[in-house]
Amino acid sequence: MKLALLLSRSAGAVVGSAAALILSCAPVRAGQSYPEPAGADSAGFVSIFDGKTLTGWDADPKYWRIEDGMLVGFVTPETLLKANTFAIWRGGAPADFELKVEYRISADGNSGINYRSVEVPTPAFALKGYQCDIDGASAYTGNNYEERGRTFLAVRGQITRAMPKAKRAIIGSLGEKDALATLVKKDDWNQVHLIIRGNVFTHLVNGQVMSVVVDEDPAARMASGLIGVQVHVGPPMKVEYRNFLLKTLPVIAPVPAQ
Repeated sequence: MKLALLLSRSAGAVVGSAAALILSCAPVRAGQSYPEPAGADSAGFVSIFDGKTLTGWDADPKYWRIEDGMLVGFVTPETLLKANTFAIWRGGAPADFELKVEYRISADGNSGINYRSVEVPTPAFALKGYQCDIDGASAYTGNNYEERGRTFLAVRGQITRAMPKAKRAIIGSLGEKDALATLVKKDDWNQVHLIIRGNVFTHLVNGQVMSVVVDEDPAARMASGLIGVQVHVGPPMKVEYRNFLLKTLPVIAPVPAQ
């Protein structure tokens, strides 16, 4: 009886030691973690507008002025435009970057933020390139529109692939266009956040992704270029911009077309 009990205890000890050895050799699984809100998310961003002068910018004073710390674009009944005009930042031609800027626009206003753009010879202060659309009616706000180029690359709510021969394909959805428009404040301040990396261009308004373009047209896409803000042809209007913040990112190679 004592021998049986002793053998039983010995067997149990062996099993326990083996289990401990197995557990000690098993890979340790890291604790899971989840993304958290970025908060101010200001690291690496620098101001490119001093709020007092047009230093570092070029613009037609007939359509642009500085007012209460803002860059203001305006059209009056006496100064109706025949071609879109831009206030152009002369501080560089960024390739991969993030840009944050706040805007407020009148109900009839039409504007936009251009990036990776080139200046055309005529008319003066005109740009050709990618644009985050902005308008007072929120019909176009958040779109990716190529000024003087392939026109609509993505409408609000779309993830698209731009392909050679000016073809675009919708490959995903970010939400319904009109529902996303309700997140844009009328006659109030909104924030645009552009994330431009390689050939993927993401437009956010008030923290909501509005459009994403993957540009796989090597003949048409731009790898770097000018930044500018627009006053559009149309009725009298006013658009105000403030708090331009730019963060330059390490350049990554575009995704090759399949």
